[in-house]
Amino acid sequence: DMFEENRNILEPAGALALAGAEAYCKYYGLKGETVVAISSGANMNFDRLRLVTELADVGRKREAVLATFLPEEQGSFKKFAELVGRMNITEFKYRYDSNGKEALVLYSVGIYTDHELKAMVERMESSELKTVNLTDNDLAKDHLRYFIGGRSEVKDELVYRFIFPERPGALMNFLDTLSPRWNISLFHYRAQGETGANVLVGIQVPPEDVDEFRSRADNLGYEYMSEMNNEIYHLLLRSPNKV
Repeated sequence: DMFEENRNILEPAGALALAGAEAYCKYYGLKGETVVAISSGANMNFDRLRLVTELADVGRKREAVLATFLPEEQGSFKKFAELVGRMNITEFKYRYDSNGKEALVLYSVGIYTDHELKAMVERMESSELKTVNLTDNDLAKDHLRYFIGGRSEVKDELVYRFIFPERPGALMNFLDTLSPRWNISLFHYRAQGETGANVLVGIQVPPEDVDEFRSRADNLGYEYMSEMNNEIYHLLLRSPNKV
């Protein structure tokens, strides 16, 4: 409210005062009165600004945080994206688990109504994809949404960074081009509000299919680059047993 009405950004202590004033007015039915909230605190930096942005989106129901269990089989990611429908995915985290039959996908969807969100969850459930709404779970919002994935031993995995255009249909265009031809083993996306989104993708491509994969990726028209030699990939995402 403070930003939209006054273009000022509050740190959490100041936001608490304003939220308390709003609750006070609502509880006592006050209208046309002058109410003062002391927006104390100046504990703001870029890290805190990121937190404030995420909490504001969730608090105003501009972003919902969910978890869905997907079977570890080719085409399941594309099926999931189709079930999301026209809902705007603002964050997506998935990592293939070589030892499991199901994968836990954490994701967020932007600007929605309660009816739209309920309908999407019902579509997931009717397709036997268990889905949990974590929007009101503080532990999930503050911590667990950052703990998805980890090291995994994935055969024939290629890891690339793609620049997705920030427009409707960009994800489905990507999936129509590459899935279910090849299995997606890693996907991390977070909307940045820029002209392009930086997306990390892992995909299982046998050596004999590499030329076809690159041809399809080129025809897709999205800028992309390999991260196979990036030391962070080997340190954090690849099984230490793989050479």
